[in-house]
Amino acid sequence: MAAPKTRPTDASVEDFLLSVENLERREDARVVVKIMERITGHPPVMWGESIIGFGTYHYKYASGREGDGVLSAVSPRKTALTVYIMAGFKKYPDLMDKLGKHKTGASCLYLKRLSDADPEVLEELILRSVAYMRKLYP
Repeated sequence: MAAPKTRPTDASVEDFLLSVENLERREDARVVVKIMERITGHPPVMWGESIIGFGTYHYKYASGREGDGVLSAVSPRKTALTVYIMAGFKKYPDLMDKLGKHKTGASCLYLKRLSDADPEVLEELILRSVAYMRKLYP
């Protein structure tokens, strides 16, 4: 079975952040990094070349496939700040309605700028997702 492509690395989070050309996106990422570090209790670690992750969970499916995933993560991409909400969004319609301007993928929350989102709602979304993942994968 193939190993996951995105895994923790020894790369420097600070060096990665300094490489982000868009200054607003870089600073937005720094804010989310502080929030995630406080919520998870884990220091930031580079996952692959462009994802800053916090903590891990171990999954094992009925098929026998198992591995480790990142508990929470953020990536300052060129087009948007991507916040990884591993629990997905269907569980949190109350928060999503109040969050502000955003787009979503399966587990990705895309923000053009952090100021588009209500910071308290974003923090609660991250908090609930982390709590859910910890309960699902103790």
